Amino acid sequence: MIELLRKRRSVRKFKEKSIESEKIEILKEAVLRAPTSRNIMPWEFIFVTDKDKLKKLSEAKQHGSAFVAGAPLAVVVCADTDRSDVWVEDCSIASIILQLTGLEHGLGSCWAQIRNRKHNESESAEEYIKNLLGIPEHFAVENIIALGYPDEEKEPVPYSALSLEKIHMQKF
Repeated sequence: MIELLRKRRSVRKFKEKSIESEKIEILKEAVLRAPTSRNIMPWEFIFVTDKDKLKKLSEAKQHGSAFVAGAPLAVVVCADTDRSDVWVEDCSIASIILQLTGLEHGLGSCWAQIRNRKHNESESAEEYIKNLLGIPEHFAVENIIALGYPDEEKEPVPYSALSLEKIHMQKF
């Protein structure tokens, strides 16, 4: 696991190559195996491969989602907020499991934050995506994870660059 974490970097440029259906099935299994508080599983995952929808998803917010258009797969992570008060945490855990599973299978990924972001001055990114994908009103959209074969190489962050001052022992 530490080797995956060492290699993990945000990838925003993807090759024009589809992800094999077997790998997509593994990604689906991975998110469904993600731990959730009290095993409530409030999350839902929308796997999008349609180029037109990917383009529209890339326009979900004013900044920081354009890379979704170039990905062969985007997974919209949302949750039924009536089922759990810790849906944000549950969705976040599933999202990183999705990213690490993708990396283990040769895929790069990047997280596009949707919750608490604007699409434009009058509509939130979440409302935009709900309308685009038919997500029920009582659901919340946490993020979009774009996945694909990387078309950029990024070196791992060296150990010496880690923020070791963020680690505390016994007390703050």
